[in-house]
Amino acid sequence: MDLRIKEVIKERGMTITELADKMGINRVNLSNMVNGNPTVETLNKIADAIGCPVTELFEQPKKDALTINCPHCGKSINIKIE
Repeated sequence: MDLRIKEVIKERGMTITELADKMGINRVNLSNMVNGNPTVETLNKIADAIGCPVTELFEQPKKDALTINCPHCGKSINIKIE
C-alpha cells in the first residue's frame, strides 16, 4: 500500500519544514522518515501533527472515477455529470 504523506501535508496547507517544527525535529530527519519506511509509531506522530487520522496517510483504492479530493480540506467530492 502506498503512502500519501506528502499529499496530505500539502492538502493541509503545510510544508515539510512546518510539520518538522511542529514535531520538534529537523526537516532532514522528517524527509528521511517520509521517504524511507516509516514505523507505525512515526506514522501516528505525523498524523497527530498534521491533525488527521493515520488512515488518511495511506493511498485508498479508487472507488469511483468521478470522485476527487478537495485540495484545501481533503474531503471527497462526488462529481455527477448529467
